[in-house]
Amino acid sequence: MDESTLETEIPLAERAYRDLRLAIVRCEFEPGERLRVDDLGRRYEISNTPIREALSRLAEQGLVRLIDNRGFRVSPLTVDGIADLTRMRLLIECEALKDAISNGDDAWETTMVAAAHSLSLIEQRLGVAPVALDNNWSERHRAFHLAIYSACKSPLLKDLVVQLFDSAERYRRYSASQRQTARGKHNEHDKILKCVLTRDADAAIVLLTKHIKATENTVTTALINLTQKK
Repeated sequence: MDESTLETEIPLAERAYRDLRLAIVRCEFEPGERLRVDDLGRRYEISNTPIREALSRLAEQGLVRLIDNRGFRVSPLTVDGIADLTRMRLLIECEALKDAISNGDDAWETTMVAAAHSLSLIEQRLGVAPVALDNNWSERHRAFHLAIYSACKSPLLKDLVVQLFDSAERYRRYSASQRQTARGKHNEHDKILKCVLTRDADAAIVLLTKHIKATENTVTTALINLTQKK
């Protein structure tokens, strides 16, 4: 069965949700931009009802806002927003990582190492380019982070990790498009992986906290600079 056949088997509302979510996370829509159902239906060649269902799901996740029942807009990106998101990421991701380290097996370690290697390969090819704006890098970066949590036994925790990580990705993408220099992350990922593989939960949590806080600092600086330019 080819990819196009599989695509047609996905319910329209789910396909609309996936397409819209990816587009918003990749900042294909500006923060605060009006999301008109008719326009989106034409863009994705999907009828209006599945589009509305998708927008409602995205509103529940905070990526979209419903404005007084009059329509939908992309959620704004703010300094307060990244601070709150960072706080929640630290609570959820550190707990998920501790659980994963306690329960991880050989298959989990293999998955992490493979994801880290895949990420390293694309980083070598991109060199000094702004990696956060490269879709291939973003996919591999996401795969690495989700791999280290994959041995967590709580489905709810893992679902929250995905939701918060993707929200942070939108901030990363937007801030990367506004700044001149990129933040190198390879050494940070490598250090986290080594601590996780040795089951040193305390050290891994310290490094993960620094990693997430560094993203907050970079995004905050970019947002402040952007505000000052306006």
